[in-house]
Amino acid sequence: MTGRLAAALVEDEAGLEALGPQWWDLWRRCPVATPFQSPAWLLPWWGAFRPGRLCAVVVRDERQLVALAPVYLEVGPLGRRLLPIGIGITDYLDVLLDPETPEAAAALVDAAADLVPDWDVWELEELMPGAAALGLPAPPRTIEESAEQSACPVLVLAGEVPVPAGKRRKFRMAENRVARRGGEVASIGPDGVPHFLDHLIRLHGARWASRGEDGVLADDPVRRFHAAALPQLVAAGLARLTTLTIESRVVGAYYGLHHGRRAYAYLGGFDPDFAFESPGTVLVGGAIEAARQEGATEFHFLRGREAYKYEWGAVDRWNRRRSFRHPARA
Repeated sequence: MTGRLAAALVEDEAGLEALGPQWWDLWRRCPVATPFQSPAWLLPWWGAFRPGRLCAVVVRDERQLVALAPVYLEVGPLGRRLLPIGIGITDYLDVLLDPETPEAAAALVDAAADLVPDWDVWELEELMPGAAALGLPAPPRTIEESAEQSACPVLVLAGEVPVPAGKRRKFRMAENRVARRGGEVASIGPDGVPHFLDHLIRLHGARWASRGEDGVLADDPVRRFHAAALPQLVAAGLARLTTLTIESRVVGAYYGLHHGRRAYAYLGGFDPDFAFESPGTVLVGGAIEAARQEGATEFHFLRGREAYKYEWGAVDRWNRRRSFRHPARA
């Protein structure tokens, strides 16, 4: 730890919430940060799940927060593991490092090694290419393991027609079918968030029920998380919420995020009774067009190798996992 940097642990929810203004400031200074590293996403996640002992690591200089590792300690069959807040339902995880403070990375690692109660392994999960945590030095006396973890297809929005011609034709056909039935796509603002979430839960469940499965929104903690996070994401200008209505019935819902030059397709649902009108195609195609108009250069379909993502022209990018293990403790 250098003389001008000081590290500390945040071990309770009130302390984590108190970081909010400094956390937002650091997040805005980090060029690789995504909405998934923002307080609007991670504070509601902790409030909904609380799966272990909170021990977020913070590093400050004389003026401001310069590094943050939002982690918790899990004690279980796999030992004492440091895990990232947000794990499970978050597609991109990372630490935050002030790009103007290069020594912050080593300070953050030293603090995790010195201040957190003895951990066996520190798991850095779902690191997208370019993630700050990919450049962290390994803590002393640990063995590092690194591997590809999850495929996240990405559509590069370069040129006039980034979407393949065949998919563009299907998108226009779906728009025409919807138009013939008087359908309407609407953007959802702050006042509409509760109703949007109700529709999303219903439609997401209906889509997965048609496959004989429950879907992620069947879990109460996940619904509580989104109920808390969505208003904050909308207020911060990070959420992109749209619905498709046909004959006064909401038949499709799209939940996306946008920050800087990247858009993210996080979650959606549609009514299987309206499969002929292809609500999912209409909403995703509209989201891609809107992202381009907002200046995005990439449209991220996030984790999973579903066929429809590649129909839009997306190609795989792989998240990585880094593990720092204390062999004597494990």
